[in-house]
Parts: sequence; C-alpha cells; structure tokens
Amino acid sequence: MKLSCVSTSEARSAEDKSLFYAATSQTVETWGNFLSDWSNSPTMANHYSLPPLPYKYDALQPYISEKIMMLHHDKHHAAYVNGANAALDKLEKARKGEIQIDVRAVLRDFSFNVDGHILHSIFWPNMAPAGKGGGNPGGSLGDLITRDFGGFDKFKAQFSDAAKTVEGSGWALLLYDRETGQLVLTQVEKQNFMHLAQMTILLGLDVWEHAYYLDYMNDRGKYVDNWWNVVNWSDVDSRLSKARV
Repeated sequence: MKLSCVSTSEARSAEDKSLFYAATSQTVETWGNFLSDWSNSPTMANHYSLPPLPYKYDALQPYISEKIMMLHHDKHHAAYVNGANAALDKLEKARKGEIQIDVRAVLRDFSFNVDGHILHSIFWPNMAPAGKGGGNPGGSLGDLITRDFGGFDKFKAQFSDAAKTVEGSGWALLLYDRETGQLVLTQVEKQNFMHLAQMTILLGLDVWEHAYYLDYMNDRGKYVDNWWNVVNWSDVDSRLSKARV
C-alpha cells in the first residue's frame, strides 16, 4: 500500500494547499479503508490456529515415528483447527442472516473439533524426547500421585488400563479437581464433552488409531506401554502448579 504525503512547507501557495489537502484526504481515506478491512478480517483473536510441535517430528523415535508425528500433527490436528473455525464461521453467518444452518449439528461439529484441538495442544507438550521424557514424576506431582493412587506403579497401571479399554476411539486423561484437591482419571470416547466440568487436564493420551496404527497396527496396548517412555513430567507438573493457584 503506497501512501501519499505532502509536507506543510511545500503547501505555501493556494494551489499547493489544495494539493496538500487532497493528498491528506486521500491518505486518511486509504488508512480508513485499510483499518476497516483489517478489523473485519479473521484474526488470531477469534479463530483457532495450529500450534507448532515443541520438538522435531522424529524426536520421539523409536516409540513414535516421524511419519506418525507428521500425519498426526499436520493432517489430523490441522483438520480439527479448520473444522472448529469453519463451525464458528457458519454460526456467525447464521447470526447475520446470510445462511441457514442446523444449529445442533454445527454446535456438535464445533464441540468435536475444538475439543480435538485443545486435547492435541496438551498432548504434544505432554511428551518429550528420550532423555527428557519418561521415568517417574517427582515434586508435588509425584507426591499427589502417591497420595491419591497409592504410588506411581499403581497410577501407571490404572491409567494404562483406562487408555487400553477406551471403547472405540478416544482419550485417557489425568485431571485435577480443584474442589477436592485430588487427581482424577477419566476416559473420553471420541472428543465431545471431553472432560469433567471444571477439572483441569494435566496429562492426556490419544488412543485414536491415527495416533499409533502405522507403528503398532492394532496393538493399542503396546503403543500405550511404550508411550510412558516419552511422557514429559515437567510439563504435567507445570500444569498442576497452575491449576492449584
């Protein structure tokens, strides 16, 4: 965009002043149109965006392959982002009277896609490359796991069982309940109504087949068992600290 500008020192004669005012008016109009277009365009403030992975695609090998990570992040997660934004656009156009929609169906699509986006945005940093991920949690998180589950091994076994027995596709989640101050496990089938209301998600494991099929075929159990090698307990502990504030 090229904006005209005439200095006051050049606008001395009546003709120059006329040119000056014309140029100034054109400049204001141009900026006004630009700002109007900018304010009415889709922005990060009202649309969802795909977060980058916090590590390279091959960083979780040999437990999760580069090919799986590329497909999972760039295709599946991106599809949830696009789906959530598309649902928002449909709802807005319907409010303006531009289109007619099945509100229940669009809200269902929004719930499914935005939940998928949120869960995956937690899932990626919940994992870390070998050497940084895996092992046992320490600090406040380790203490709470011991208190609420009777020890890390018991927690790991029950969380794994939850992940392996999700009916169809879905998630296993570790939540923090502010009301009782305790850790809670839950399963999520698909992604709609993804977790218990008001409970903060600390750790999530995606057991949709797209998360593991290329590496493990239909052996979800082996995928779950190997996943523990890349759990980023530092990230989980950070989420716990924020939830307890």
